[in-house]
Amino acid sequence: MKLFDEIPAERPATPLLDTLDTPAALRAMSTAQLAQVADELRAYLLYSVGVSGGHFGAGLGVVELTVALHQALETPHDRLVWDVGHQAYPHKILTGRREAMPSIRHHGGLAAFPRRAESEYDTFGVGHSSTSISAALGMALAARARGETRRTCAVIGDGALTAGMAFEALAHAGHVDANLLVVLNDNEMSISENVGGIASYLARILSSKPYLTVREGSKKVLSHLPGALELARRTEEHMKGMVSPATLFEEMGFNYIGPIDGHDLPLLVQTLRNLRDLEGPQFLHVKTRKGRGFLPAEADPIGYHAITKLEKNGEVPPPLKPVKKPAAPRKKYCNVFGDWLCDMAAADERLIGITPAMREGSDLVRFSREYPERYFDVAIAEQHAVTLAAGMACEGMKPVVAIYSTFLQRGYDQLIHDVAVQDLDVTFAIDRAGLVGEDGPTHHGSLDLSFLRCVPGLVVLAPADEAECRAMLSAAYRHSGPAAVRYPRGTGPGVTIPAHLEPIAIGQAETRRDSGADAGRRVALLAFGSLNTPAAEVAQRLDASHLNMRSIKPLDREAVLAAAAGHDLLVTLEENVVAGGAGSAVNELLAAEGVQATVLNLGLPDAYVEHGKPAELLAECGLDAEGIEAAIRARLG
Repeated sequence: MKLFDEIPAERPATPLLDTLDTPAALRAMSTAQLAQVADELRAYLLYSVGVSGGHFGAGLGVVELTVALHQALETPHDRLVWDVGHQAYPHKILTGRREAMPSIRHHGGLAAFPRRAESEYDTFGVGHSSTSISAALGMALAARARGETRRTCAVIGDGALTAGMAFEALAHAGHVDANLLVVLNDNEMSISENVGGIASYLARILSSKPYLTVREGSKKVLSHLPGALELARRTEEHMKGMVSPATLFEEMGFNYIGPIDGHDLPLLVQTLRNLRDLEGPQFLHVKTRKGRGFLPAEADPIGYHAITKLEKNGEVPPPLKPVKKPAAPRKKYCNVFGDWLCDMAAADERLIGITPAMREGSDLVRFSREYPERYFDVAIAEQHAVTLAAGMACEGMKPVVAIYSTFLQRGYDQLIHDVAVQDLDVTFAIDRAGLVGEDGPTHHGSLDLSFLRCVPGLVVLAPADEAECRAMLSAAYRHSGPAAVRYPRGTGPGVTIPAHLEPIAIGQAETRRDSGADAGRRVALLAFGSLNTPAAEVAQRLDASHLNMRSIKPLDREAVLAAAAGHDLLVTLEENVVAGGAGSAVNELLAAEGVQATVLNLGLPDAYVEHGKPAELLAECGLDAEGIEAAIRARLG
């Protein structure tokens, strides 16, 4: 294996990789050629991610595994399902998208994750974790029902395997005896200790055709002798249990193989070929290292999970304008939350912080160090995170669940049934609300206002800036019952953040500007959350009133009715789908009060917004200042 200590600034020479337009050519290559492909693939991956930015470490860790899978399986006839998709960049390179890789995660370019519409090799669209085994099992059972002979393979990481959904699928696959291969890409959590050479030797033996022939043949012979089959089964289990962690997966109905070295390409190819044509559920445990082959990423796998694009050769374009004194760096909303959490924990010993494997992303690092006994990372288990918080609230604690908007969707039943129905005192800090950017439709938090607003008894708040975010978190925390604060990814407008923990008043809007326009053209902008920034600009241009609504639930009834009485057009603005969102709440209030008013609801479209920079996507959706102004002028005529 070739090792790298820096990202190539220029496209590396990849003569053998360049001949691969489809993975089919891999099946005719020698072991030496496959090793060369793996080296060239790793070099090109480093280069392309350096150009585009994007997920990094996971892809480097599965280079050899990806080559081996496409060599052993007849893809796309055989189905290969990747979990999450962070690790799918090498797969994209090998399946006809090599030269398009620099466009990944860019507006109009390749998607960040496997996507069915992009390639026939992308068998299942992903972005969230722990779906691969269920999807692959569905494909395997469909093939059985149609009488088709094909192998289906799910590749899942050790983190994703912690989710209940993955175990539900494993149990079902064993029950129906499906022809399914599950590959566990174990790159972090020690499910089992790798016992070195003997484990690799065992894997070769246990997956070899002679062993399997003897194993199955012995079953047939011993089946005629009372008690002999059970004795043989127990003997085999004990023998395997001494050198491999087979028990759990064997009990679920899988033939367990491993663990094996996921960077030993010949071993991977041999093992996968042996497993390829076996009947029934097969489980291959592969040990890999995140960032493998790039020394800085191996040393810091968390820091190199994803990277931004690099400036070529460190060159910076010459300034076109006089250099201004750099502004003070703005805090990201997640940093505002992280600081607030530590400050509130110091003030209230009942506070508990919970995250489903999002410590770094939600900025819980400082909290986890300062309050380790009050910090719980439940791994990728969003449902458990919510119900765990409910249980804590039952006992008088004050849990705060830090979760991304798109991942809260997975804990929605628990939010309703376990928290809201019981009116439990749980605070939800919902990060990545609205359009998150390059990760695309699976990660946009575009639905939360709609699915949260309909839950009885739940307070929902959205800050216009960093100071409001801190004050709203305090308000939600001190509210006796379930409450949520949703805030976007990235930085806010740069408002000074107070050090105190004073809450904002729930259900009270703020008037930021009054219209001076003539009767017949008086416009009121009712802005929720992040869209207060363009709303201020549009209000100035149109001489419109501007209300920072702050609270989606409960709405400020008086403010809405006053705006309707004093203006000719109400415009609701939200970074959420229009259907069922904050604007719908305004419409419902006006209808309930019998108020006849002209309302223009602006928000995200009734469609899945693609990937790109947030500013590009907001402009595309007509939610930048220019788009909002144009929509209002069109309505006014």
